[in-house]
Amino acid sequence: MATSSVSKGCFVFKPNLKKRKTSVPIEEYFNKGKNESEDSKLRFETYQLIWQQMKSETEQLQEEFNKNLFDSLIRFLQKSHSGFQKNSRDWGCQIKHREIPTAALILGVNVTDHDLTFRSLTEALQNNVTPYVVSLQARDCPDMKHFLQKVFSQLMDCHVDVESKEQEKDIQKKIHCSMDSLSSWYMNVTQKMDPGKPGKKRTSSSQWQSPPVVLILKDMESFTTKVLQDFIIISSQHLHEFPLILIFGIATSPIIIHRLLPHAVSSLLCIEIFQSLSCKEHLTTVLDKLLLTTQFPFKLSEKVLQILISIFLYYDFSIQNFIKGLQLSLLEHFYSQPLSVLCCNLPEAKGRINFLSDNQCENIRRLPSFRRMLAKDELMTILQKCFNILKSSSEKQLGSSAKRIEELLAQFQSLDAEAKEEEDTSESQSKGLQKTDLYHLQKSLLEMKELRRTGKKQTKFELLREKVANFIDGLVREHLLPPETQPLHEVVYFTAAHTLHEHLNAAPRIALHTALNNPYYYLKNEALKSEEGCIPSVAPDICIAYKLHLECSRLINLVDWSEAFATVVTAAEKMDASSVTSEERNEIIHARFIRAVSELELLGFVKPTKRKADHVARLTWGGC
Repeated sequence: MATSSVSKGCFVFKPNLKKRKTSVPIEEYFNKGKNESEDSKLRFETYQLIWQQMKSETEQLQEEFNKNLFDSLIRFLQKSHSGFQKNSRDWGCQIKHREIPTAALILGVNVTDHDLTFRSLTEALQNNVTPYVVSLQARDCPDMKHFLQKVFSQLMDCHVDVESKEQEKDIQKKIHCSMDSLSSWYMNVTQKMDPGKPGKKRTSSSQWQSPPVVLILKDMESFTTKVLQDFIIISSQHLHEFPLILIFGIATSPIIIHRLLPHAVSSLLCIEIFQSLSCKEHLTTVLDKLLLTTQFPFKLSEKVLQILISIFLYYDFSIQNFIKGLQLSLLEHFYSQPLSVLCCNLPEAKGRINFLSDNQCENIRRLPSFRRMLAKDELMTILQKCFNILKSSSEKQLGSSAKRIEELLAQFQSLDAEAKEEEDTSESQSKGLQKTDLYHLQKSLLEMKELRRTGKKQTKFELLREKVANFIDGLVREHLLPPETQPLHEVVYFTAAHTLHEHLNAAPRIALHTALNNPYYYLKNEALKSEEGCIPSVAPDICIAYKLHLECSRLINLVDWSEAFATVVTAAEKMDASSVTSEERNEIIHARFIRAVSELELLGFVKPTKRKADHVARLTWGGC
């Protein structure tokens, strides 16, 4: 039906939701490419099961870590509000000099983990203290007007009376947001609340007739000083009718409060400091619960674990990012290793072994750890059989052969120890030639210092200490063998450190250059294959423009660039001369060129220059 109207207007037609493109399920990726196998679905289900168990374990740990902090914080808030709860008219008298109860929550520099902590804190406060909890970030509050608007809008969402919520949202548009309007709204809401009214289930936080309003400033350091000062001064004058409690989320130190606020303003706050658990202690507990345990069969190799710990220590101190890296390692292990189907609990793995196919058994045989063990065991088994036969023989001439085989068996038994000593010696000799990170560099410097010190004559205490250290080292080497020496360790240990490093420490500049210079690398379209230095005419426009701009100097003439672009594009164009004229074709190619240049400018490869009007300047890779 055609839409008609007396006056001009804009009419919106919403698309049909059923026609929207659905995303491909994750489990289907396990069935594609070189990793396709008959047990791909089982591997994905095993991955999901292990990850859900790990995720629930980390969530439980997070709750345990937050429990003591939240309990002490809730006690402080309840104690601060007790005076107003007993007698609302005496609220200003209970707080000396109009002081606002303020909790300074020191969370540490791991800012990426703060959102999860504040979500849990908001839920705990709404269940135990008050339904009116507001969380603000500095980017949403550039001035006092936006600050109060955010407070007012979130308080509307916190209202327990659902029936009048829509009406109050309409009222909010008409009311000028100020502390007076907030106070009036609070008085009206608390007067309507009747604790004895039946028919609705109420939480413990809504039992109070006048619950406080808790305002959480997630990133207190980022707020504008003027906005904080004005809000605190105005709020302190309305405490008798608007019971406010502040919670400052601080990443650095409590000193920041006195740096942002002058004494005249900070004296209006009754501050108590609360310290969260150190992120290093949190990481130690996570490692103990997830990796250094028999609860989960999945393990990380030394290099993979070192990458995750290095990112944690030298980048963000984020526990959530560490857990995401662990999840990525788990997913990559089950995707790239077909034998990861055996990476499950021991009874389940024993049952799955009985149903292994011929291909899976062949994959086991091809494992380097299994081949090393099999080659030596087969040879020793053959020699042992020969020795038993020759020993039981009555021929005297064969006695020397049996003795020789016995000597060979003894040499094979000592082969492992000699190989291990040679490996340790070669590692110690080549240690100075290897690339290292900050952790291993510090360790190497300490070892070099120790070697210089041991060149002197040792005392009796030092000799005895060295004996004790050697004894403990030998004991550990005997009973705690490295996982790489065990057969079939590839089933449960993820060792692809390079793959994990590429995903977590990505180089966007290299990836962008590869995508534009060689689009086949990502698109996998056979038509995009070309020799080095050639420009395929069927490549995306931005790729053609990019490869042409690499051939230019610091300043690029747009006319020459456009003509070169048109030459490459028209080589593959097959337009019907009757339907498209030469002028129309040139306009289409010119529009495509303008769009490609605009995209390169957006990505930061070129920019306009004032030196020449018809030129642009290159911004990357110099003049090469």
